[in-house]
Amino acid sequence: QLQLVESGGGVVQPGGSLRLSCAASGFTLDTYNIGWFRQAPGKEREGVSCISSSGGSTNYADSVKGRFTISRDNAKNTVYLQMNSLKSEDTGVYYCAARSVGSTTVQGVCAGHYVMTYWGKGTLVTVSS
Repeated sequence: QLQLVESGGGVVQPGGSLRLSCAASGFTLDTYNIGWFRQAPGKEREGVSCISSSGGSTNYADSVKGRFTISRDNAKNTVYLQMNSLKSEDTGVYYCAARSVGSTTVQGVCAGHYVMTYWGKGTLVTVSS
């Protein structure tokens, strides 16, 4: 079965940290650009951070720059999102998605310019005191 599975969400206090993982099964991620997206209650889904297939190019939403770091380990078929200095406004369901490299850019992936090939079911992050 071809799927992406997110993990690592949970409840954390403001200022805390979480590391999300996105693991692929049934296919290898090394030819896919990957994006992390989130959807807060009552809001539209937004691109948070994206990474190229090699890991050499990354993109971040302005709201998370300097706090979040995206990385990937193609040997483990997994992409990570390290989230530090979490704020209440980071609360939401976080999804990872994969798009074949083709003629795509990580900026375009985060901006929602492409139809993503695979989506995970999401993991909930709640930042609350």
